[in-house]
Amino acid sequence: MSRDTLPNLYDLSLAEMERLMIAWGQPAYRARQIFHQLYVNLVDSPLAMTDLPLALRERLVAETRLAPLVPEQVRVADQGLTRKALFRLENGVLIESVLMIYPDRATVCVSTQAGCGMGCIFCATGTLGLLRNLSPGDMVAQVVWAAREMRRFAAERHISPSVTPPDDDSWWTPDDLEDHRSSDVRGISVSRLSNIVFMGMGEPFANYDRWWRAVEILHDPRGLNMGARSMTVSTVGLVPGIRRLATETLPINLAISLHAPDDALRSALMPVNRRYSLAALLEATRDYLAATGRRVSFEYVLLQGKNDEPEHAVKLAALLRGEAGTVTLPPHLVHVNLIPWNPVPGMPLGRSERRRVLTFQRILRERGIACTVRVERGVSIAAACGQLAGGRGVEG
Repeated sequence: MSRDTLPNLYDLSLAEMERLMIAWGQPAYRARQIFHQLYVNLVDSPLAMTDLPLALRERLVAETRLAPLVPEQVRVADQGLTRKALFRLENGVLIESVLMIYPDRATVCVSTQAGCGMGCIFCATGTLGLLRNLSPGDMVAQVVWAAREMRRFAAERHISPSVTPPDDDSWWTPDDLEDHRSSDVRGISVSRLSNIVFMGMGEPFANYDRWWRAVEILHDPRGLNMGARSMTVSTVGLVPGIRRLATETLPINLAISLHAPDDALRSALMPVNRRYSLAALLEATRDYLAATGRRVSFEYVLLQGKNDEPEHAVKLAALLRGEAGTVTLPPHLVHVNLIPWNPVPGMPLGRSERRRVLTFQRILRERGIACTVRVERGVSIAAACGQLAGGRGVEG
């Protein structure tokens, strides 16, 4: 049997691991020990699980896989506070993840697919097409890499372990996706990974079942114990995924890529709009808000001369306020996150000038739309929003 066909421990929930142990004639508590070793001790081999009998460790080596992602390359920026890892999966496909360290939090940006089939014209990942869906274990392993990286970071700087962030509304707001401070190593107090954003390569809702299994594994309090409200998923606007998320028991935060205030422009920028129009997207968003009561962040990439004119801002405000013949969204549950486009070589697009960005923001705020501007991390190493391309042709 090829090792690629053996069960990957990172793919297994605790309940599945318990069933495996029982099938092997082991007590169920062995699964809890393995889970603790994987996600608390962060071991990289079953042989390091020294609280298990040697015979069981050897059987785990022989009959399962532990497939941690080992970076082929790590590029750093922002005085080491932004780290982009290039990983080669078992079938040779390349993906990227980004760790961003702030004074009070550390966030990992996780890929859910290799490549992407959505074809947004401003995104480097979309130029690859969809190469393959990632497994739950592929996603979990990216987070484990970031957790290990944070452990090393804290040890190097002699930072004491911090308290786990509370799983409540006080911890996360859309502003947590932004950094209004300089990338200064002074004042860093965070010692562990605190947030996950599924905003890397791929469309999470096009790989929903595997993505959600990863969320449940990451959330398990006996493992990494990532609070649901410390996780955010971003979608290009796959309506069935938004509706499905509204029914889930874990309150994962939702960000929706909008990028245009009308169907004609959005369809030109994002082919998905030809399947799910703005009307359908906003109806699904309204129903999501009604079901969850949680704020939604609309992401809006600003492209010079294409979608950043004052009239675009006026139309966007009218769209979100229900003044354009669409549904009305509760204003206190709507937030717009403006993202000046991050350059991708070979794309005939331009990054909006700062004065245009601030004008756009002012118009939205004057019309009652909460709006902030994201200050990107890692632009110089092609680690910012829209720049991930599996190491292919983006870094200059």
